[in-house]
Amino acid sequence: MDIQTVYQKTILYAAEKHGEQKIPGSDIPYIVHVSNVCMEIIFAAARTPGFDLELALQAALLHDVLEDTPVTEAELEAEFGVRVTAGVKALSKNSTLPKSGQLDDSLQRIRQQPPEIWAVKLADRITNLQPPPVNWSPEKTKHYRLDAIRIHETLKDANSYLAERLSKEIERYAINILCLTA
Repeated sequence: MDIQTVYQKTILYAAEKHGEQKIPGSDIPYIVHVSNVCMEIIFAAARTPGFDLELALQAALLHDVLEDTPVTEAELEAEFGVRVTAGVKALSKNSTLPKSGQLDDSLQRIRQQPPEIWAVKLADRITNLQPPPVNWSPEKTKHYRLDAIRIHETLKDANSYLAERLSKEIERYAINILCLTA
């Protein structure tokens, strides 16, 4: 299957499953977020020899379906296969753990996946480092930045292009924090 067909099939599935979900703190449909993560992946793939674009593209578009929708692992595997499902599962928080341990657990599981899955996590955090929602406390905003630094430090070796982009977004986010608290 050509990559454009893979993209169309996957984004339609993701859009259907995310339904009316919005980006937190906005009226923007959630599918915009997953398509932005995918856009980061497409640009990274063009700059990374040997990059498995099909795996990364599908994982990028589906990275939140297990965490944020009723889709089960079995359904995802039947539709997209074992490799994509394993990557999406690694990218999903384990909600049975205390919130304080969820990121470290996910990062550990991501590191057991191919570098393309690591790249999806980098791309996800790049797209999430927009100005924080107005209802976030300064403490939550600072914690989110510290999590981004942890993600960068843990996964930066997967893709130099995305690691550099994330580093710049972390700096920009720090400026946003200063502007919001000033």
